[in-house]
Amino acid sequence: MTFSSPLAAAASSTSSSSFLHLLKLTTSSSFPLLFHPNSYSNRSVSESPMDKHKNPQGKEDEMDQLREAYSKGANEISTKGLSDDIIPHLLHLYGCCATPRDFEIYAPHASFEDPLMCAHGVKQIKSAFYSLSKVFSESKIVEYSVKENSTSPGSGEILIDNKQHYKFLGKDIDMISLIKLYVEEGKVVRHEDWWDKKPLKNRETVNLPLVGRILEMTRRGSMLATHAMMRFGKDPTV
Repeated sequence: MTFSSPLAAAASSTSSSSFLHLLKLTTSSSFPLLFHPNSYSNRSVSESPMDKHKNPQGKEDEMDQLREAYSKGANEISTKGLSDDIIPHLLHLYGCCATPRDFEIYAPHASFEDPLMCAHGVKQIKSAFYSLSKVFSESKIVEYSVKENSTSPGSGEILIDNKQHYKFLGKDIDMISLIKLYVEEGKVVRHEDWWDKKPLKNRETVNLPLVGRILEMTRRGSMLATHAMMRFGKDPTV
């Protein structure tokens, strides 16, 4: 004889009272059934006291973290100076280790002027600074302090009080200077280097405009000669 289930076999081999007792045991909470209806449903829908308080507190912690991150970001933006992204590249220019990327601080129409030359455009500015390593065996800014006069975000004037060191034919040359950078929308549009902190001599700063004009032409001629010598601002090959 075949039994359809273990319970049916038990029913046929025991008395009615024994079968009822067995059935009661199987439905009691102490019987180790994996899928006891009551215990399974309790596990799936019940929530511990910790879970009830976890979500609100977790959301509050997330909001605190977001507020803190926003505050830090806003503080970094507000404290970032106009010169922060410019000074590192400028030190490379004066240190005979300029790369094409260092000249990205200039606007395409930017100008550079010191007592020796006057450059117009980034190509000529490249020639002016690439030529330093051809003339001096050593060149660098050894000391500097920065003052900023901001007119609007990304625009203003940067004044760099500095001391420059050069080595020419084995002789050390130290010079104080005032570098003036005029910045518009994060780019340098004019770069002046006042040796000994004296204004550049031109038709507007000397008593005789004709003398000033001659000095301007001399600086332009010097720049054009240097530009040709440096292959018209061509970047050096690595």
